[in-house]
Amino acid sequence: MIRADKVSVGYGSDIASAVCPPISVSMKPGEGLAVVGANGTGKSTFLRAVAGLLDVLGGQIDVFGRPVDERTRRFRADVAIVLDEDSYLPALTVREHLLLTARGHGMERVSELVTGIIEEFGLTARQQAAPTALSSGQRRRLLLASAFVRPRRLMVLDEPEQRLDSGMRDRLAERLAAERKTGGGVVMATHDPVLVRVVATRAVLLGEDEVRVVSPEVAAQAIEAM
Repeated sequence: MIRADKVSVGYGSDIASAVCPPISVSMKPGEGLAVVGANGTGKSTFLRAVAGLLDVLGGQIDVFGRPVDERTRRFRADVAIVLDEDSYLPALTVREHLLLTARGHGMERVSELVTGIIEEFGLTARQQAAPTALSSGQRRRLLLASAFVRPRRLMVLDEPEQRLDSGMRDRLAERLAAERKTGGGVVMATHDPVLVRVVATRAVLLGEDEVRVVSPEVAAQAIEAM
């Protein structure tokens, strides 16, 4: 599903600008990969490279056996991405936004699907509101909901726990674990040890001087020690 081979990431033009040591890790269908580390160690940068939004400085990332190319129809159909920024259509209501996303991806029984996701993410009372009228946490839930109303084989999530209350975090962890158990893949950067323990089957621990592939428990303990 994902194979990163000696991947260097950063926002410069050469290896010298890499934000962390090279990353080598793989993930199969039905697995969850947590990317953890202190702020500034390259978690979000690596995820942007997996999502095809940032060229690597060295090495290679393959997704579903092909080099990452987010411009292809197959990649966009298979990969649902939620990054650390708000992205929505301000002229549409919450419900209209999700209906458009689902229909645009060819989903069936769209109204029923959207109603269920709206309820699951606690947005029923705000479904006729525009995104600009939502709280920060509600906008985050809308972005996450958008990833679940479309088809996907892989989810790429940058700190999905951000701006969520503890109850919603727990429900999200359960939902992502269910995604993995039905054969989907989840790769996420996170500071939440609960998400790591519930969702991940392995983790990448990023540091300034080394990158280690570790168990979810080791990663969760590292987060708790930060």
